[in-house]
Amino acid sequence: MAEHDNDKMTKETSAGAGTEMGLTPVQTYGEGITYTEGLAATGTKRGLKSRHAQMIALGGTIGTGLFVGSGQALRIGGPAFFFFGYCLITIMVFGIVTATTEMSSYLPVEGSSMSYFGSRFFSPSLGFALGWMYWYIFTITVPAEITAASVVVQYWNPPVHVAVWITIFMIVIIGLNCFPVKVYGESEFWFASLKVFGIIGLLIMALVLIFGGGPNHQRLGFHYWKHPGPVNEYLVGGSSGRLCAFVGTVTFSVFAFAFAPELLVQTGGEMESPRTNLPKAGKRYFYRLVTFYVLGALAISMIISSDDQKLLGGGSGAGASPWAIAAKNAGISGLDSVINAVILTSAWSAGNSYLFLASRVLYSMAQVGSAPRIFLRCTKSGIPWVATATSALFCLLAYLNVSSAGATVFNWFVNLINTGAYQSWLAICIIYIRFRKATFAQNITDLPYRSRFQPFMSYISGAFFFLLLLISGFSNFVNGGWNTSNFLTSYIGIPIFLVFYVGHKAVAGRNDAWVTPVDHVDMSSGLEEVISREQPHQPKGPWLDKIRALWA
Repeated sequence: MAEHDNDKMTKETSAGAGTEMGLTPVQTYGEGITYTEGLAATGTKRGLKSRHAQMIALGGTIGTGLFVGSGQALRIGGPAFFFFGYCLITIMVFGIVTATTEMSSYLPVEGSSMSYFGSRFFSPSLGFALGWMYWYIFTITVPAEITAASVVVQYWNPPVHVAVWITIFMIVIIGLNCFPVKVYGESEFWFASLKVFGIIGLLIMALVLIFGGGPNHQRLGFHYWKHPGPVNEYLVGGSSGRLCAFVGTVTFSVFAFAFAPELLVQTGGEMESPRTNLPKAGKRYFYRLVTFYVLGALAISMIISSDDQKLLGGGSGAGASPWAIAAKNAGISGLDSVINAVILTSAWSAGNSYLFLASRVLYSMAQVGSAPRIFLRCTKSGIPWVATATSALFCLLAYLNVSSAGATVFNWFVNLINTGAYQSWLAICIIYIRFRKATFAQNITDLPYRSRFQPFMSYISGAFFFLLLLISGFSNFVNGGWNTSNFLTSYIGIPIFLVFYVGHKAVAGRNDAWVTPVDHVDMSSGLEEVISREQPHQPKGPWLDKIRALWA
């Protein structure tokens, strides 16, 4: 009895201390107390509309990975491996999207993230490790986008030092994250719209070039699939070289897809009517992957040769987008500069999205006690300013480009980000399988979304990304290709994740089960509040609804 009273007193003292600091307990699950600073007016705000969320999910993470990095993937594998690799990754990522949509649409609480769901549905230690892994990966993705943008700027050989461009890109990205989430959502909506229209325009350009409609009237067709050939050899010759080319293409191409599903989960915490809008965004995501990634890869493979020295990594000073190179090779005057200008806005947009993600992950971790509570501090407009400022400091890593070649620094970032993506997607599959078992064990049937492809896709996607995690740095072990920086950036993410996981288990999670039993998984805390805030769909008229559905 005394022991129970002591526990009660400890909790009351913790809550009282939090209140004295201006923090109000707003949500509990398990034995933890979570806080948000002040009253509702000083927390994050649900300012993202459906069109914001869906366009952010579509275009928010489309950046230089698709527009610039795709050229290096083509150079490694050749057109056939490049196209097939994008198809394969699209299918696997679709498995991740359906899993995240099912979980996040059921419980889109404020500050929701995959680290939050990992703590709640699997174990606090997994959530802790995921949260810090997400944070450092998202923070370094921002300088990765800035680095790639500075590489694209060099296409024009400007007289201005590269550090000036890096500074400009940083100011724009950080500045946009200082505005309320409504402004962020609106800016990202138009940024993403520009990217979407840009990709559609590029697909039309590719179609024209393929059928000989360019100024040089060369009918490309599948010419570059024949000359220099459908597949390349990489690192070594023969069949082993072709296998290395396929593996290298797939592992490098993941960068173009990385963390788009996580962005959809993150926006759920600041979205209007998320239980209605998240399933819509998730269901339509596959078609967008096919349109922009698969068709985009096919188009690139047909309009530019895989041995073009101007592709990223192809030679000294290389780094322009394959789309821009193809336009210039076809003799379309000025279009290459227009394309690269669109790519620069894409880099701004993607960097903007990843800084948003990093700050919200830090805010989410502070809510569940995995990060200091100072990161809960928000402005009156709902910006977690401490979390945003801390995350923005890592933008300074972009200045590595000043002393090293842009393509080299870009590849370091790609390796680190890809390792994080593999770990994230493997963890998502594990968390989702646990979530699904908990819904059956607790007889929960009121899910806003349930995919017909699950749980099978989670098993397949999880195994696929686990394999990629193991072989991501394979080039270091082939034909004397050891490179210390490449090896470290390919694999250092694994021990970092394990240190977070084991360290939390040893220090804070000694009394926790390795895996929370399915009948003890908290599936109800915060759910009533989320449901009460759902707004009923207001029909706009049959024709307008059809147009909105086509666009959104």
